Amino acid sequence: MVIRKRLRAVLFPLSLYCVSGAVVGYFLWHAVNGERGLKTREDYQRKIASLQIELADLKEVRRVKQLKVNLLRGQTIDADLLREEAERQLGRIGKNDLVVIFNNPRP
Repeated sequence: MVIRKRLRAVLFPLSLYCVSGAVVGYFLWHAVNGERGLKTREDYQRKIASLQIELADLKEVRRVKQLKVNLLRGQTIDADLLREEAERQLGRIGKNDLVVIFNNPRP
């Protein structure tokens, strides 16, 4: 009887420590390696950096397009740009024009 009580007095706290240690270990592992853990922060920072570079490139493309639009809009229209755009849309060229075709590499 005494042995059972002593065994119970040792095993019960020991099992509680093991279970609580396992629960803490589970949450600690997920805090470091989980979907929103500390290690994924580096992945997010890399993604943010690449998206910021892409954003800068797109802003530059937008700026160039905006300059072309501003030349076509307003009270005075740039005649060369208007002619170039009309020829491109109609698929026609002048008899003295030189056409150079570039093969655009596909990304």
